[in-house]
Amino acid sequence: MSSDSTPLEVERADTSTDGDVAVGSEPEDSPCPVIDSIEQIGSQWRLAVLHELQKGEYRFNELKRATDANARTLSRVLEDLGELGFVDRRIEEDAPIATYYSLTPKGRSLEPVFDEIECWAGSWLEESTSEDE
Repeated sequence: MSSDSTPLEVERADTSTDGDVAVGSEPEDSPCPVIDSIEQIGSQWRLAVLHELQKGEYRFNELKRATDANARTLSRVLEDLGELGFVDRRIEEDAPIATYYSLTPKGRSLEPVFDEIECWAGSWLEESTSEDE
């Protein structure tokens, strides 16, 4: 390595003996899994829908009332979550025709995440409001 290398170049070049990149030096093109996850589920409405669907299957208007989303927003969010593989859509064609939404196994796998967020909120959000008083 030349003496005119920058510290960043040195860090990127540093690898372990088995070829893995050393700790603290991720390849530039490798995405952060936390960022990727938040991009898929992190909007206010996506989180609200995913959280509500943890309780079970909902019809569109039930989900609209439960999340307080407007119809256009909810429709867009359900379509996005369906394309991402988090939500299933089922149409019951008996009169009256009804559309039902439920979580896929991928969506249900988020249950422990929501449980942890609720636990964290119970501890830290109470503390921050009592500190503000």
